[in-house]
Amino acid sequence: MDTIDVIRIPVIETERLILRSFRESDLEPYYEMMADPDITRYLMSSEPLSHHDAWRSAATMAGHWMLHGFGQWAIEEKSSGKFIGRCGIIEPEGWPSKEVGWVLHKSAWGQGYATESAQAALNYAFSVMKLDTIISLIQSGNEPSVSVAERIGESFKERINLFGKEADVYQITAKDYYKQKVALRRKR
Repeated sequence: MDTIDVIRIPVIETERLILRSFRESDLEPYYEMMADPDITRYLMSSEPLSHHDAWRSAATMAGHWMLHGFGQWAIEEKSSGKFIGRCGIIEPEGWPSKEVGWVLHKSAWGQGYATESAQAALNYAFSVMKLDTIISLIQSGNEPSVSVAERIGESFKERINLFGKEADVYQITAKDYYKQKVALRRKR
């Protein structure tokens, strides 16, 4: 029997969040999140996911870590220990580049968690993965995600067609990321 190499998914802690691997206890809140049309309308599928399809989505995220060595983390709120979403770096087949992306449970909206987790993922992308550039794909009308992209330093690059859907590409280079970090330190 062949053995499968198991990858150790890093844990990242921010002031209020823990980005970690998914646990079985995350599945029910994940199913609930992915069944909400307000949450899924700006994802590639645009449709709420069934229980079965949400499970496949979670399994795909785990497989992404195995195949690529990077992926999305489950986001845990430190104060409550609750699963509140997912965030990380992905590059599925056919993607234009490595992407930092985020999806949060509706109960976590409006608290700065998307920005906080995306900043942590971006830092990982540039400091650990040593990427030169990273993007975020955002569907037209998703103003909250545009705001997150801009807060983490990304700017609009172009509109593309991806699998029959239009998406706006926001991007940041490592050079610009580090310039922003230096500028923030000088302000303090």
